[in-house]
Amino acid sequence: MEGIGRRRHPYELTDESPVYVISVAAQLSGLHPQTLRQYDRLGLVSPDRTAGRGRRYSARDIELLRQVQQLSQDEGINLAGIKRIIELENQVAALSARVAELQSVVDGAAAAMQQREAQVHASYRRDLVPYQDVQQASALVVWRPKREQKKH
Repeated sequence: MEGIGRRRHPYELTDESPVYVISVAAQLSGLHPQTLRQYDRLGLVSPDRTAGRGRRYSARDIELLRQVQQLSQDEGINLAGIKRIIELENQVAALSARVAELQSVVDGAAAAMQQREAQVHASYRRDLVPYQDVQQASALVVWRPKREQKKH
């Protein structure tokens, strides 16, 4: 029951809320209840279970049932292929969420670095004299030591 953690109120319903019994889910998806049981056994659409082991489908599960049926009937994809497609779509969604999370971390680090850089620049002493390059004269000075005078 992944959706519970995202709810703000314990009775708030989301697309992840497991509320439909198998007969209602079959009717909403346009499939036979036995087909739903088969999809559950194959791991294509796995609804939540009640304490008594009864299946409870969410709105998201029903949408997934429709997608499985569409891929099977209209596209001619077998159930093993559909299972792989669903796994890959879930993986892509998880990776996209991870990329967004990491992008947020990178953005935060960049903002912190810019803030620290601004603090360093703000800490510069303003009473220092700026350096100016002084032109050197091109005169050559030769130094010659004095000769010692001889004593007679």
